[in-house]
Amino acid sequence: MPIKQLTDEQVRTWTREQKDRWWLENVFRGNMPQLTIRSAITGFLLGGMLSATNLYIGAKTGWTLGVGLTSVILAFATFKVLSSLRVARDMTILENNAMQSIATSAGYMTGPLISGIAAYMMVTNTLMPWWQMLVFNVILSLLGVLVAFPMKRRFINDEQAPFPEGRACGVVLDTLYTSDARVGLFKAQALAFAAIIAGGLKFASGEAYQTLLQGRLLGLSKIHWMSEHLDKWYYDLVATGRLPLPTISGIDIRKLGLSPTLDLAMFGAGGLMNIRYALNMFIGMIVAYVFAAPYAITHGWVSKKGVVLTPASDFTQRDVLTSWLLWPGVAMLVCASMASFLAKPQVIISAFTGMFSRKPAGTDVLKDIELPLKVSWIGIPIIGAVAVYLTHEWFGVRWDLGALAVLMTIALTLIAANATALTSITPTGSLSKITQFTFGMLDKGHAPTNLMTATITTEVASNASNLLMDIKPGYMLGAKPRQQAIGHCIGIFAGALASTPLFYILFLAGHPQNPFTAVDPNRAQQTVEDVLLKKPDGSAGDFSFVAAVQWKGISEFIAGLTGEGGLTKIVHPSALYLMAACAFVGVAFELLRVFTKGKSPFAPLAFGLGILLPPDSTFWMFLGSLFFFIMSRAYGGGSRSDPHGVQELPGESFGHRLWVRGQEAICAGLIAGAALTGIGDQFIQVFALS
Repeated sequence: MPIKQLTDEQVRTWTREQKDRWWLENVFRGNMPQLTIRSAITGFLLGGMLSATNLYIGAKTGWTLGVGLTSVILAFATFKVLSSLRVARDMTILENNAMQSIATSAGYMTGPLISGIAAYMMVTNTLMPWWQMLVFNVILSLLGVLVAFPMKRRFINDEQAPFPEGRACGVVLDTLYTSDARVGLFKAQALAFAAIIAGGLKFASGEAYQTLLQGRLLGLSKIHWMSEHLDKWYYDLVATGRLPLPTISGIDIRKLGLSPTLDLAMFGAGGLMNIRYALNMFIGMIVAYVFAAPYAITHGWVSKKGVVLTPASDFTQRDVLTSWLLWPGVAMLVCASMASFLAKPQVIISAFTGMFSRKPAGTDVLKDIELPLKVSWIGIPIIGAVAVYLTHEWFGVRWDLGALAVLMTIALTLIAANATALTSITPTGSLSKITQFTFGMLDKGHAPTNLMTATITTEVASNASNLLMDIKPGYMLGAKPRQQAIGHCIGIFAGALASTPLFYILFLAGHPQNPFTAVDPNRAQQTVEDVLLKKPDGSAGDFSFVAAVQWKGISEFIAGLTGEGGLTKIVHPSALYLMAACAFVGVAFELLRVFTKGKSPFAPLAFGLGILLPPDSTFWMFLGSLFFFIMSRAYGGGSRSDPHGVQELPGESFGHRLWVRGQEAICAGLIAGAALTGIGDQFIQVFALS
């Protein structure tokens, strides 16, 4: 049934008291079960699992994925099956919504781990103690909750802001619980089958799995597993002299990262991308690694540890990226994102003007179900003071600069929340760069200052914006905001407890200071950056940490601007010239995209990302996006009739149900299956085979 909502005229003319009273009388579901023990446990478990997959994907791509709809479908299908078996009752719609809040909150806890905190450890070559990482992440997330709730009254209650992704989640929930459940069960089945396929292939290609299975359990003397390198057969023939070695300007293309590996997680991530962005990423990768990098190497512009590289040198794609390609890639990303941000001043202006131009609220008719504002007014100074203390004691950030960072979070959260309310996109990338440059200039000689203050502002703004997005479906469905706030806090702890030890096991295994794993002698002399980005033998690792590399690059850029010798001390002049060109092109193309309302074929943010990501990841994301684009063209009839994919359509083909309406579920399954199985392989390697 249609969800009750106010008209545009009512939103514009009514006071907040009138809107709150209408919601209380027409939408609020009273004492319907919401934050129950089972919804909390389900959300806690799903949130932990989804935070693990987000950590895996984030370390590969630099971004995290929304998990709200995935958790809703999984919980609905699980309890529908349990109900049919008479093991448990169906979840109520509000129980599922509360569960979604917990799971989503947990899923977003990985942001600082793959960006600011990882960059800090790279720059300082210091392994942050696990308990400090957990506590710091939790404190910032709780501060985000406290900052968000005063804004909830404005953005959701008063302005009735759309929050598109949150609204879509509310529509899906309403439809699942008020219409035919077959649609939800079909999507759950599609997700499960995709996860089994991706997990099965990852299992077959997992060296640790097969060593344990064939060597330890079956007692076989020779272990076989499926190579993740799809071109292995070709290079086997190259070794016999039957085929020529592929080179570009005399460089073995494998050194440039042009060796595709089987990665269905990236295929799934690409399936969630617009084909235009995926194509721009692919073109960026081709320009960077097929043309620019070989040209730079043959002209002696690229160096490794101070030694100029030649085509015959021993190097990897990571070496080329960090010493030369990083600078133009980061320049394009930063300048394009800032241009996109500043090209829409109404987003910034409206974020602040709305705070002072609203009609008087009158009586607070929701005081008994809303989170009391005094919780925020008391909690923000206390938690903020704790954050300032920790940044000073643990990272050496000056007291005054730590306090300034906490104060900046209010303004930056307003901007981030406003952008999220209108577009579902939180501009944390742009906001982090603002903080890095601001505090980099205020404390020129201390890199942790710009890194950790940016971590504070970005994480608080991101968590607050995501919380508001999660509250939107609850408001639409008549949930108690107070219980959603509690659920979000439960999710914070679920995500922190799952992602923190996993970070050390996945990415820092063997480091002498890692309390979770045995020491690997090959890691003893390696830097934290090498441990994060490379395998013990020095070859390229499975994770690019592209977000952390960006943060590190900005920090080094600031150091170059303010230090002796300037930027030429840390990078070849040719990279600086290319950096300036990429900055100009990024701004020009992004402005073109904004002013053409998205019709421009150029996407400089995606192009820059194609430079920074490993080529094999970009390749698979492009294939995933291209595949689902083709499927949508082949089976797309009727999709406009049901934009959320939750209603049965008359005469609907199986292809449309599977590839168009089930696209998100399939992609989520591929990501979860490959990521969780890959994590399992690492656990076996660390704890069973080491």
